[in-house]
Amino acid sequence: MERNRSNRSNRKPWAWVPTLYFGQGLPYVVVMTLSVVMYKNLGISNTDIALYTGWLYLPWVIKPLWSPLVDLLRSKRHWIVVLQLVLGAALALVALTARLPQFFQLSLAIFWLMAFSSATHDIAADGFYMLALPHHAQAAYVGVRSTFYRLAMIAGQGGLVYLAGKLSEHGGDVRMAWATVFSILAALFVALFSYHRVMLPRPDGDGGVDAGHPGHAALRREFLATFIAFFRKKDILAILGFLLLFRLGEAQLLKLAIPFLLDPPARSGLGLSTADVGLVYGSVGVIALTLGGLLGGLAIARYGLRRCLWPMVCAVHLPDLVFVYLATALPHDFTLIAACMALEQFGYGFGFAAYLLYMMMVADGAHKTAHYAICTGFMALGMMVPGMASGWIEQRLGYQHFFIWVCVATLPAFAMAARVRIAPGFGRKSG
Repeated sequence: MERNRSNRSNRKPWAWVPTLYFGQGLPYVVVMTLSVVMYKNLGISNTDIALYTGWLYLPWVIKPLWSPLVDLLRSKRHWIVVLQLVLGAALALVALTARLPQFFQLSLAIFWLMAFSSATHDIAADGFYMLALPHHAQAAYVGVRSTFYRLAMIAGQGGLVYLAGKLSEHGGDVRMAWATVFSILAALFVALFSYHRVMLPRPDGDGGVDAGHPGHAALRREFLATFIAFFRKKDILAILGFLLLFRLGEAQLLKLAIPFLLDPPARSGLGLSTADVGLVYGSVGVIALTLGGLLGGLAIARYGLRRCLWPMVCAVHLPDLVFVYLATALPHDFTLIAACMALEQFGYGFGFAAYLLYMMMVADGAHKTAHYAICTGFMALGMMVPGMASGWIEQRLGYQHFFIWVCVATLPAFAMAARVRIAPGFGRKSG
């Protein structure tokens, strides 16, 4: 019996890291992308789609509020497998209600359940990752987890949307087509639940509150102590500044990159077709992003986060200059545009590994699951607010001056990188 438990606690990361983060990415894509396409297919107005699906992002922003409960109640492993079963049931409910007259209202309620379940699953999965792997392995596999998260996004907003379109064309029944897609997703999550129930390791320290822990008053004290401990961290202002400002420029660029590629030259865009954008940004760009993420994780595992921080800060932000060039030259050479996209996305993937590892370093110690979730909440806030303002800024500046502004907006990231403290050797594989 002991030997079997030891085997379960020493699973090779390749046996569970890819499937765990593929399962983390899919519900986000379903709630944020597939819901929009489905409602559009069903004739829901753009106003209603934007209003109601926009609110579905809220659980990921506020998830730090309940992250201490995931730390305190049961194990992270338990949360992961139970929530994957809940997500499978929610996906099945969307399929079952697809033909009902009140489908819009019913499906929105189900998507709210999925959004909260998915956000909570994110907390548990990220905490489990940090518990189950030593620091050097966290660094080495950060590219793997990012890769499979992105593969989930490609599978969702690419493959499943394509499948729904083809089923609608051949069968002529849009609702049945989407019911089929959600049935496939439900079966996939039941399979992930079954697989992870057996294959996830059982790391030491993954236990939640002890059975002898005092009652609700003590639980509330622990809950508050988790937040207090985070905001009492040394150099907390520098930490928050780095989390909020590291992606200030990139948050704005990401919102306007695809509109810039699609807009015609008369509107200072590159005038690419939707198919070309899918190839340049969705295929070439994603491959470069993935390679950058893998190499970034390996670099930190070899040299440590402290030595890699400045090269990675530069790798994220300096390639933004390619958009200034593209908006100025407006080239027609497809290969040149693809190369520019590949350069920018590779740099972003390579440098973003440092941001992920920095959050892991900040969260390390007591309450690491909850503290990492708090970090990701600040990360989401740092992306959401600048992204919301980016369209208004571009309308007043035009693409060329907007991308120059984006480059200027990266300067706070450099300033904050100079202020943060990195533990010597953090992320480096010893020996």
